[in-house]
Amino acid sequence: MHIKSTVIDSLAYVAPPEVWTSTDIEEKLKPLYDRLHLPEGRLELMTGIRERRFWNNAIRPSEASAEAGKKALEKSGIPPDQIEVCIHSSVSRDMLEPATASFAHRLMGLSPNVQVMDVSNACLGFLNSLTLLSAMIDSGQVKSGIVVSGENGKPLLERTIQLLLERELTRKTIKPYFANLTIGAGAVAAVVCHESLSPNGHRLLGGACLADTSSNDLCQGDSNAEGLGYEMQTDSEEMLHAGVNLAKRTWDSFKSELNWENDNADRVICHQVGSAHQKLLFDTLGLDNKKDYSSFQTFGNTGSAALPITLAKAEEDGFVKKGDQVAMLGIGSGLNCLMLGAEW
Repeated sequence: MHIKSTVIDSLAYVAPPEVWTSTDIEEKLKPLYDRLHLPEGRLELMTGIRERRFWNNAIRPSEASAEAGKKALEKSGIPPDQIEVCIHSSVSRDMLEPATASFAHRLMGLSPNVQVMDVSNACLGFLNSLTLLSAMIDSGQVKSGIVVSGENGKPLLERTIQLLLERELTRKTIKPYFANLTIGAGAVAAVVCHESLSPNGHRLLGGACLADTSSNDLCQGDSNAEGLGYEMQTDSEEMLHAGVNLAKRTWDSFKSELNWENDNADRVICHQVGSAHQKLLFDTLGLDNKKDYSSFQTFGNTGSAALPITLAKAEEDGFVKKGDQVAMLGIGSGLNCLMLGAEW
């Protein structure tokens, strides 16, 4: 997969205002912890996640996405009336129909002359959207577009806490719910365009993707049959190893496509799951962890927004700077892996 003439013109994120620490969550689960004699501090110790952020009101995904989109447009040299594609890429959505992108498009005040669509693929939606939009730009169909994601894991976390307190679970049967306690919220947006419109844009180079759908049962979430909210169960240990194995094969393909070696990557931005995932991934791929920038410690896992938020923060903090070769390593349940390279 090679990208010829597409750049990221601007990138912006929104950090929700309400902070939930891992200690706060364990306090809410105190009856369960006491009954099962679980040690305090277990959640942060096992994941490296100190806190995650949520909106303190019932915000729609499109509202969060549009807030990030407006910030990206303000930073961009592309006028809003020249945006030709609007893609909403998150797991979270306003409703099944119409597309959440239609609400985000309206809230951002974009032109009617826009292709509006949702692209949802678990935690890979944002990167998938970048590749689709890049293909449209490279082919000459359009000159510019915007990709947005607004993830709000608060309803899932609150529902999980409710289930853990209501059900007579054991140390073994609570395990499928553990990953839910790492979920956070956030929004992010990227204005993407033809290189001729953004001389200082961050060039997308291309990459590689692989699928391992034999593992599509390791993480599954859906609306509760009784309409009581969203529920998800994950085999975290199997997911960790299957995901990293898939990432290793994808990394080899990625390097072959771009003619890179490990040393070509000046900075590495990964999907944000937790400390165990990050360590095993870097060890398996043979990458220097000094090239890593992480946000899971203070954001948790924000789904499709996790990797681009981390990239935006890395740029904001000066960790990713002009001229850096950046490897974006995305993975999502399914299992699907997509890795993109960029020259910043």
